[in-house]
Amino acid sequence: MPPPQNLRINAQRLWDTLMETAKVGATAKGGICRLTLTDLDRTIRDWFKAQCEALGCTVAVDEVGNMFARRPGKNPDLAPIAMGSHLDTQPTGGKFDGTLGVLGALEAMRTLAETGYETNAPIEIVNWTNEEGSRFAPAMLASGVFAGVFSPEFAYERTDRDGKSFGEELARIGYKGKEKAGGRKFGAMFELHIEQGPILEDEAKMIGVVQGVQGMRWYEVTVVGAEAHTGATPMRLRKNALLGAARMVERIDAIALQHAPNAVGTVGLIENRPNSRNVVPGEVFFTVDFRHPDDGVLDVMEGKFRAALQETMAPLKLTYEEQRIWNSPAVKFAPELIECVRIGAQKAGFAARDMISGAGHDAAYIARVAPTTMIFVPCAGGISHNEAESTSFDECAAGAQVLLNAVLEFDRRLG
Repeated sequence: MPPPQNLRINAQRLWDTLMETAKVGATAKGGICRLTLTDLDRTIRDWFKAQCEALGCTVAVDEVGNMFARRPGKNPDLAPIAMGSHLDTQPTGGKFDGTLGVLGALEAMRTLAETGYETNAPIEIVNWTNEEGSRFAPAMLASGVFAGVFSPEFAYERTDRDGKSFGEELARIGYKGKEKAGGRKFGAMFELHIEQGPILEDEAKMIGVVQGVQGMRWYEVTVVGAEAHTGATPMRLRKNALLGAARMVERIDAIALQHAPNAVGTVGLIENRPNSRNVVPGEVFFTVDFRHPDDGVLDVMEGKFRAALQETMAPLKLTYEEQRIWNSPAVKFAPELIECVRIGAQKAGFAARDMISGAGHDAAYIARVAPTTMIFVPCAGGISHNEAESTSFDECAAGAQVLLNAVLEFDRRLG
């Protein structure tokens, strides 16, 4: 039995698996469109289940579709060490966001299986449902249910823009499991992910040792004016909902700039109604995304945002409805797991740096119920949520190797 530090993942096998699975939902521009709970999601889930069972793992599914593939350890009384991420994508997603975390974990599991290495604790790979939130808001929905942040009923009632519910679609694709979400307990969870930012590449570092996740808040706003003929309605008598929304886009950008360099603010989705070239817009729906590592600063940004809505809409004779639909507080990861990642990077010989995650991840919720941390690898230009997203062969391999090293380091301490 080789010592843990001598176990090496198969980089070519990992890369081939990444490229193979990228065909499920492949887009013409080289990305992936594999929205959660679609037929394509079912296809990749079925593939993942078959791959894990081929390694001798037992695959279970909970009531919100989270998948758990377990390889037993020498001591069945120990809580499992989990590793994983998500297989759903953005509508114009890349090949690596989320997928690398699941397939890197699969590669680590394959390495354990082919070498016959016995861990002290059981090892599990997790595929979390609806991490992206691009079809069903909010993001990280099913890991949130697992962590007790949301109820299963809340998840089931979420609807996409076509009115289809999470619960109905989950049942339709056959992945509404019987296991109670959150019923299983983890001894630890490690999530491998691309950085989705430019820092590692800029500093020529291979591994990001993630200390935590910044706070995130999502809002939905509906602005109501009055539809009117563009040619027959004087400017002074208009109630143009799109004009109000446009001014808010600028105000939201300004609020984030006021709290630079760590704050960000984005309007990422706008629906203009009736969206006709010769009709003054009568209603506009838009979303707001604020993020900052300090929840107190987010409180201030939220207050400025709500004040801006009042100041903007009243002079334009518009009304509005606003709702905060998601609040993910800033998260600090477990020091003992962070240490395992740092040791794992050192053993593999990779340059590393500590960092905070600017993006949300399932690990942010799991940290509420189990020791958790993340491992980052670079992505070209920091580009993500984009079909041009790119992480190299060597970077993917480095992430999977450090993941395996960190898991084995944590497991060694349980012996």
